[in-house]
Amino acid sequence: MIYTTIPNTHIKVSKICLGTMTFGEQNSEADAHRQLNYAVEKGINFIDTAELYAVPARKETQGLTEQYIGNWLKDQKREELVIASKIAGPSSGLKYIRKKMNFSDESIEEALNKSLKRLKTDYLDLYQLHWPERNANFFGTRFYKHDPDNSWTDNFKQVIEKLDSLVKEGKIRHYGVSNETAWGLMKHLQTSETYHLTRCKTIQNPYSLLNRTFEMSMAEICLRENTGLLAYSPLAFGALSGKYLKEKPENSRLKLFPQLLTMRKYLSKEAVFATEKYLELATKNKLSLAQMALAFINQQPFVTANIIGATTMDQLKENISSIDINLSKEILDEIDRINELQPNPAP
Repeated sequence: MIYTTIPNTHIKVSKICLGTMTFGEQNSEADAHRQLNYAVEKGINFIDTAELYAVPARKETQGLTEQYIGNWLKDQKREELVIASKIAGPSSGLKYIRKKMNFSDESIEEALNKSLKRLKTDYLDLYQLHWPERNANFFGTRFYKHDPDNSWTDNFKQVIEKLDSLVKEGKIRHYGVSNETAWGLMKHLQTSETYHLTRCKTIQNPYSLLNRTFEMSMAEICLRENTGLLAYSPLAFGALSGKYLKEKPENSRLKLFPQLLTMRKYLSKEAVFATEKYLELATKNKLSLAQMALAFINQQPFVTANIIGATTMDQLKENISSIDINLSKEILDEIDRINELQPNPAP
């Protein structure tokens, strides 16, 4: 395993982070514990979850992922693991999680305490804001359209002050953001600096061969401001395994959960065209498409960790093994050429 350091901390994390959103939906608790045990055996010490999980989000399964991890975690050496979770942002369809789906002091305190209880730990190494409170272009929205009637008011200072107090209490060690924009990330960093508060250390955004929009502005911010990307959806919900180029497999997410509209972008003709080109390149170089796609993420200088997910042990083993692959300059150049043919078909 390769290890990196969460920027501006002394916390070493495995370059491969185990994502867990399938725990409690596609994966049973026994499955989850097998995945966790195997991941740790292979040197992974970084585990990412959220109060929202399992996915798709449902009242019946909300919190199960953290609960499964907590039942496993109580028998582990807690200090050897880096556990990250998230507080969900506003959403009319998620009011079963909390009465107030915002980042008020009360909501953050309630969400964190519930996560800690489910995870059976008294602190989190990284606590993340799952998505912004304000209207912004995240979750695949290509362009920002301003809504002058949006009721959100700037509360960055209040939110960071609350997170700062939780750091001082020892309930969290650091905080990060997720599904954030360039303006939002810089606002977090600027506010922390201005008021001498705890600093945002990471950003968890989508990044894959089918979605390299992070490179357009965010990558420079990460490198110049020393903030680490935790890349999620590196296999584009499984599309970059190549399994959707034929009929959708019976147990695949696209087959099981057609209501997840954001996943359909991976089946567009543009996304399929790019995926086929990447598959040809991987095959020519005697790699699986999944391994090549993950190795590409692993080698980016602004990536702190690559968040993989799997529903089977075979998938998990293949994904983790990508850490042993070093793509040559020739392969990387060819990847860039394919991206130029069809840029970012699935943001």
